[in-house]
Amino acid sequence: MSVTFPALLHFSDVGLLLLRLMVAVVFLDSGWNHLKNPAERSKSIGASTGFTVFLGTAEVLGSMGVAFGVLTQLAAIGLILLMLGAIQKKIFVWKIGFWGGRAYGWHYDLMLLVMNLVILVTGGGRLSLMPAGSG
Repeated sequence: MSVTFPALLHFSDVGLLLLRLMVAVVFLDSGWNHLKNPAERSKSIGASTGFTVFLGTAEVLGSMGVAFGVLTQLAAIGLILLMLGAIQKKIFVWKIGFWGGRAYGWHYDLMLLVMNLVILVTGGGRLSLMPAGSG
C-alpha cells in the first residue's frame, strides 16, 4: 500500500468519528421530520402513517447508535437497509434518476449507504461509548 502522508493515519479514528457524526446528523434530522408530523410526512413519501413513524424511529435510533458508537455495526446495517428502500422507491416507484429531476436523485441515498458501509466494515473506529469489539 502506498501512503503519501503516513502521519495522517494516526487520525483515522477521528476521521471515522466525524463520518459517524455526519451520518448521525443527517438521519436524526430526517427521522425527526418523520416523527414530528407523521400524517403529513407520510403523504409526501407515499407511505402509511404507521410506516412513517417506524421509519422516523429507525432513523433516530440508528443515528444515535452511530453517533455514540453503541451497537455501531447494527445501527449501520439498519441505516443501510433504509437507504436500500429509499433507492428502490426513487428508481422504481418515483422514476427519479441518479442526479434527480422532480426531487434530488438517488446519488444522495447511495452516498449515505456507502458512508454506512464504511462504518459497518470498520466498526466505526475506536472513539465510542462502547469498548472496541462490542458494537
